[in-house]
Amino acid sequence: MARILIVEDELHLAQGLRFNLEAEGHQASIAASGEAALRDLSTNGADLLVLDIMLPGMDGFEVAERLRAARQYLPILMLTARGSAEDVLRGFAAGADDYLPKPFELRILVARIQGLLRRRAWLETAPEAAEKEIFEFAGRTLDFSNLELRVGDRKLPLTLMEANLLRFLIEHPGAVISRKEMLEQVWGLHEQTDTRAIDNFVVRLRRYIEADPARPRHLLTVRGVGYRFVPDPEDSNSP
Repeated sequence: MARILIVEDELHLAQGLRFNLEAEGHQASIAASGEAALRDLSTNGADLLVLDIMLPGMDGFEVAERLRAARQYLPILMLTARGSAEDVLRGFAAGADDYLPKPFELRILVARIQGLLRRRAWLETAPEAAEKEIFEFAGRTLDFSNLELRVGDRKLPLTLMEANLLRFLIEHPGAVISRKEMLEQVWGLHEQTDTRAIDNFVVRLRRYIEADPARPRHLLTVRGVGYRFVPDPEDSNSP
């Protein structure tokens, strides 16, 4: 059972979401504003946040940004009435792990939530296995035990989905991974889903790990298929 906070000012929609999530065995509560959500999280915590963008006062973007700035990395599923590329990109930049445009089917929402919760499970690693959560390449250190990327003296916090996607890529060095496979293995989604979300995540990851994101050497595009992760380009036949 997970505790899920629904941040939504449309009461009938919020109540419908709570009913369906509770029917799935979760504990769900509602906050009608960004300010109320932050107070609730400060007092009660949560395992996942369903966050509407359009809220009275503080919008969903600012809520996500404040949580990430405070190093709170609970999964965030962002809801948007428009679903425009601008909203999606801004949501990912603010720290969202997934997004869903309105209107949506409840079964799709539940599938997205279950996928995020499954992906969160690997963070509950026993201390004695912590060293297995560290991966180094080309002067970069990915520490999955605390969701942190170290590049020289810089320490960059990662969101849950950023860390999960990086982990999946580095566990399959040199392999060509399709967008569909990423959605299934990282997000836990088997529904028909817009794979452009993967491209948005890759853009963000390149900003973290590439010396020149416009000319990537580690996270390469395979046209028409997906991506390939190359830990050491000098030992690769990659262009």
